Amino acid sequence: MKLQTLSLGALLMATTSLAAVNAAVAQDQNQAQTAADQPAEAATGDSNASPANEITEVVVRGKNLPKTMRRTAEVTSILTSEDLKRTGDDNAATALTRVAGLSLVEGKFIYVRGLGERYSSALLNGAPLPSPEPLQRVVPLDLFPASLLGRVSVQKTYSAEYPGEFGGGVVDLQTVALPRDNFLSLGIGTGYNSETTGKKTVTYFGSATDWLGYDDGARSLPDPLRDALAKGKLVNPNNYPATGAGATSELQKIGHSFTNADLNLLQIGRPTPNFSVNGSAGQTYTVLGGKLGVVAVADFSNNWSVKDGIHYEDDYQNTANNVSLNSLLSLGYTHGAHTLKWTGMYIRKTTKFAATRDGFNSNGFFYRKDRTGWYQRELGLSQITGTHALTPKLVLDWTASYAVTVRDTPYDKFINYTLDTSNAATKGLYFTDLRNGGGNETAFSNLKDVAKYLGANLTWDYSLGEGRDGKLMAGVSVLDNQRDYQRRAFEFKSVNDSLAKYTRIDYLFSDYNIRPDFLQLWETGSDSPQAYKGGLFVSSYYVKTDLEVIPLVRVAAGLRYEVGKERNDLRFLYQTNTKPDRASTQIKETYLLPSGTVTWNFKDDMQLRFGASKTIGRPQFRELAEPTFREADSDRSYTGNPLLKDTEITNLDARYEWYYGAGEYLTAGLFHKTLDKPVETISTGTQLQQTFVNAPKANIQGFEVDYKGLFESPIKGAFFESKQWLVQANYTFTDSSVKVKTGDKIAFSRTTFQPVEASLYIKDGAKLQGQSDHLANVQFGWEDSEAKSQATLLLTYVSERISVRGSGIVGDPDIMQEPGTQVDFVWRKGFDAFGRGLNFQLEARNLTGTEYKEYQTINDKRVYVDRYDPGTSVSVSLSTQF
Repeated sequence: MKLQTLSLGALLMATTSLAAVNAAVAQDQNQAQTAADQPAEAATGDSNASPANEITEVVVRGKNLPKTMRRTAEVTSILTSEDLKRTGDDNAATALTRVAGLSLVEGKFIYVRGLGERYSSALLNGAPLPSPEPLQRVVPLDLFPASLLGRVSVQKTYSAEYPGEFGGGVVDLQTVALPRDNFLSLGIGTGYNSETTGKKTVTYFGSATDWLGYDDGARSLPDPLRDALAKGKLVNPNNYPATGAGATSELQKIGHSFTNADLNLLQIGRPTPNFSVNGSAGQTYTVLGGKLGVVAVADFSNNWSVKDGIHYEDDYQNTANNVSLNSLLSLGYTHGAHTLKWTGMYIRKTTKFAATRDGFNSNGFFYRKDRTGWYQRELGLSQITGTHALTPKLVLDWTASYAVTVRDTPYDKFINYTLDTSNAATKGLYFTDLRNGGGNETAFSNLKDVAKYLGANLTWDYSLGEGRDGKLMAGVSVLDNQRDYQRRAFEFKSVNDSLAKYTRIDYLFSDYNIRPDFLQLWETGSDSPQAYKGGLFVSSYYVKTDLEVIPLVRVAAGLRYEVGKERNDLRFLYQTNTKPDRASTQIKETYLLPSGTVTWNFKDDMQLRFGASKTIGRPQFRELAEPTFREADSDRSYTGNPLLKDTEITNLDARYEWYYGAGEYLTAGLFHKTLDKPVETISTGTQLQQTFVNAPKANIQGFEVDYKGLFESPIKGAFFESKQWLVQANYTFTDSSVKVKTGDKIAFSRTTFQPVEASLYIKDGAKLQGQSDHLANVQFGWEDSEAKSQATLLLTYVSERISVRGSGIVGDPDIMQEPGTQVDFVWRKGFDAFGRGLNFQLEARNLTGTEYKEYQTINDKRVYVDRYDPGTSVSVSLSTQF
């Protein structure tokens, strides 16, 4: 068993040399995108124009219609680098909440039009990404800092060049563009949170270098334990007996090798202010008659988050110290009709977690549960892309990508205490019951996810005459995604009831007490699978045409043929009956996925779009895997269901677009989706134990409105006169319902694979999980080019949604989440000092102090499952460019 962090830095170093050998560097296509997104000027004809000029005038789509919207026939929203700067959002996940119909869940997953993260896909420069999350195959978007992104697009209607796993939409992250001008930029920042900074909270020592996101070896897998795990048998006194009176057994040596006091003992600390540093550089060179561009970006941040809240009737406090290190290197080369680009990326995010919770247990005793953890996520990417104009009308583009993500969780620990209220000598003291098991745990887990992707497309520009230009596209792609997950958990059990159980935990688990006659190390588990290997292999072929069938009416139609093979193999890390590993799931499906969109540019600045398509959604690896996984933050357990099937989706869309001014627009759209066999999470007796099932059917429909207006200042005076004002708002209404009728069955592992009535767990007409009826965003601000300043007030509203579906068998109501309204403010100011231009940015988040709330309604009364105040955050940063 390999429980260690993969050296992703080594991967990128290796691929850098590979890129140099192949000269795989390219001029970033996004460099041209900025210019392409500028409004197209209307053609102005006269009565003496030639026939050719008259035809040209007919096909112009309007003076204010952005070229991006003229090039794509699909419903697409785009965030440029300027948009990211205006909102001040520090990562892709929070930035995307500004887009109509998108909402953020768990701070990192994007829901599009109310559909969960399993129905949306994330691409980086057009290539799929692996995920470091045990419960998801979708990559969490909080991993991607805004500083690494040049452009983010969200396509909400399906087209054949994208993967068939498409429900709500596809998010395509484009890395920063290659430089037009040489530059060097440096920045620093700091921040304060009203509920975190300087407040007393729980923490633990860990190691002296934790603040860097790397520990000093304190959490490394001990060598004696590593050797024992390699033997393939349970680590317990039965398999590792003492060798004689007074002798130190092998099991005792393993227990002594565990790091104790530094990771067990909770302490009171005060979080320091958040801080960050960043730098970027770009240079362009002339090489062998072509242009070579280099962009390098790096940033480091350390921030704290404290949750002081309520879980049912228990009080808890969680502290997370999040440390991020991100870097990107992009090399691009263009020569004539050929461009090559290599992108290397390394992202690392660690969370040092400490928590305590107390209250009365089911037996009426007052208890306390302490937790410590270290969650380390890394992503390494090496990607090569090329674009080649084979002829003036025939273009080949291709992408080759290799990406690895790792999630390493060493020493994930909990300890249960009970308050002594009966023994006169020890009354009022907490003690730890170590006799029967379940009183403590130390777990080591590791997840590795690898995605290899290769794709190529041919695009032919053709014309049918009379201004009816079109494109014919054909492509092929192969995706190989492999995941390996394993977890080993241990506890210390006592063989006698000793007063030592009242001692401080670092003393209790000291080497002196770990001996055959007192504390013994036991590995938790039995003769059952403890790990899994997941695999997804998808080969795809598509053809698509995009043609102006008559002037101002455009049709884009495509067909995608996709063969998918998904498997999930259970693994036995230790075996008492020599059971072999077995394949728990094999899903082999072939799909023919049609898509089509009609765009009618009926006025010079207006157009209508109508789209229809068939797409799919595949179960995620963790949803298929039987071993139980416990999520640390929510303390909920998930068991996979190997009987899950693919979801088939029918999509219908219509949208009106009016681009009434340069950079100004009003759009309104309708959408409807039918889902056959959508995957839902259900409770299996209690809210803390959940699994996954295919609900029979579901419908989702709604509408969205998006507006952006720019205005000259209506007020005269020194402050107002030079300012341009921005008003931007969007609203989405979504209505969904799960369809369950008598006779519908569902099957999952906790019923030993026997189908049961679906209505026992899913109520007919219930909303889909994670779907909010109302989403709204408002931005109001100004920009002053003379004063080099920009200010934006941002408001986001998300209505309540189901976070956990209740169990119909025991009558538990659904757990509802109430995100509410959040108000933010961002101000940027440029000025000169010390002979250099400086940029200052101020961000204020959650100005209204909106609380996080999850609740159940029992007897017409709210019972809070989770409630805490995230506080109001204020941060400042200063940067300069050389």
